[in-house]
Amino acid sequence: MSYKVILQDRYDLSPLVEAINLRDSLEQIAYQGTVNLVVTPDMPPIQPGMAIRISGIPYGKKDYVPLLHPAVVWEAETSNNGIKRMTLTLYDRTVYLDKSEDEYLFPAKQTASQRIRKYAADWNLKIAVLPDTKKELGRAVYRTQSIYASMFADLRETAKAGGKLYHPRMIASGLELYELGSNKEVYVLESFTDTTQSRTLEGAATKVKVLTTTASETGKEVPSKVLAIEEKDIEKYGQLQKIIQDDEAKSKAAAKELAKSALRGIQETISLNAPDINTIRAGDAVMLGTMKLLVISVSRELGHPGSMSLELGTYDDVKRRFYLE
Repeated sequence: MSYKVILQDRYDLSPLVEAINLRDSLEQIAYQGTVNLVVTPDMPPIQPGMAIRISGIPYGKKDYVPLLHPAVVWEAETSNNGIKRMTLTLYDRTVYLDKSEDEYLFPAKQTASQRIRKYAADWNLKIAVLPDTKKELGRAVYRTQSIYASMFADLRETAKAGGKLYHPRMIASGLELYELGSNKEVYVLESFTDTTQSRTLEGAATKVKVLTTTASETGKEVPSKVLAIEEKDIEKYGQLQKIIQDDEAKSKAAAKELAKSALRGIQETISLNAPDINTIRAGDAVMLGTMKLLVISVSRELGHPGSMSLELGTYDDVKRRFYLE
């Protein structure tokens, strides 16, 4: 197996490894790993909280690179059915943003980049790559919730304002705010099996209204003010109406763009199994035939050769599913 598992920067557990599985998804922030080990008398004691990393040789290359690093042992489970084994559950260190809660009050006109710098500083995460997200956000009051929930709310508001799509990642040099589909090396998927194509009207929107709550001077309840209405494909799919409540819409033009971006017909996802390309992450672009698609999730079994299961979607579907709902 051309992979290394290193504990505490000191102990090479690779000879004890029976299997390694990794999972990455746009639905979660932390890259997750599972390592199955044979327990030997000379193996160092392993406890949750210990630093660990997984390295491997990328497809078509010769040298090891970090795949899951910096990571932390989150769970350790031991079993014994004649041979003593241990199963480790690992996460990269963005897990602390997902498992920690706090409250934040942010003024208007900050960008998501500025707020991410604050989150990272509070949780002692080194920043590796932090592009300027550019879009100014509205005032935000985040009551007790996970740090990642607050962070992703900022990224969703950025997308709704017409900005790019971003997803936080942990890489060897620190926290990266990754622009979806910006990978320089776009792999072409050729040898794949078990392809499933799913098409559904679930979540479709053929009519979108953007509303803002208008305060009444008399203190009475008043109807919400309609900022924009957009329609598409009603005759084709029927009227499926979505309401977007957006008090931060700065203009009718911005509300119109938001409504247009939320229109959604058939949602299509493609799932397939393929030989593992171990550097593909959730959010990366890949080519499937002539289609350029984004990786929604990837589950892989490392090996030589390994295998991976991919869930893929178009840029527009990913935007609507994760950033505009």
